Amino acid sequence: MVPVSFASFAFAGQEFALAPSRALYWAEERALLVADLHLEKASWYASRGQMLPPYDSRETLSRVADALRETGARRVFCLGDNFHDSHGPSRLEPHAAGMLDALMRAVDWVWITGNHDTKDISVKTEGVAELAVRGIALRHEARPGETGAELSGHYHPKLRVTARGRSVARPCAVASERRLILPAFGALTGGMDAADPAILGALQPARAIDALVPAAGKLARFPLWRGIETA
Repeated sequence: MVPVSFASFAFAGQEFALAPSRALYWAEERALLVADLHLEKASWYASRGQMLPPYDSRETLSRVADALRETGARRVFCLGDNFHDSHGPSRLEPHAAGMLDALMRAVDWVWITGNHDTKDISVKTEGVAELAVRGIALRHEARPGETGAELSGHYHPKLRVTARGRSVARPCAVASERRLILPAFGALTGGMDAADPAILGALQPARAIDALVPAAGKLARFPLWRGIETA
């Protein structure tokens, strides 16, 4: 059963549910999809003199574990940029490494590689560039001109709205008719405006593009772009 905090919606003929935690649950596959974990980002910054609390991997993996418990998912698809750099796996401190090992033993875990990853991610498994499941392409970055169903990450979309004179930014998914970009899941990830031309361009061709934000178990849709209607 999908938790009440997850907002259900139909996409590409399948039932999905988006959580405030930024995880996507795929009911038919009993799978959890997360994008852009960027594990060990803090230690990467620390190696360059910018000292950040070195616990981002623990927090990110704890949130994955929470989502697995909530959904009962039996499979995880990580949609790329799993570690912040190719040496990230070797910097995992013992506690975080133990958390990741336990998660990977508990469920079927699939690493899809992104632009921050190497094919061999050194966590007892090998990543793949992309794969297709039930006719939906799973990859890190939206493929230009793709007309089939697709789930991806890479852009870290955030919806920026102004309410009562205050600007608010929230991670969101961005969707066209058959393509969906997930928000970044990692604890230490920034974001790009969901209406940025790079994101809108990545989802072309499209008739409409919306930002999707889960709230109180319901999915709020915010129009970002509409094509020109022809007679």
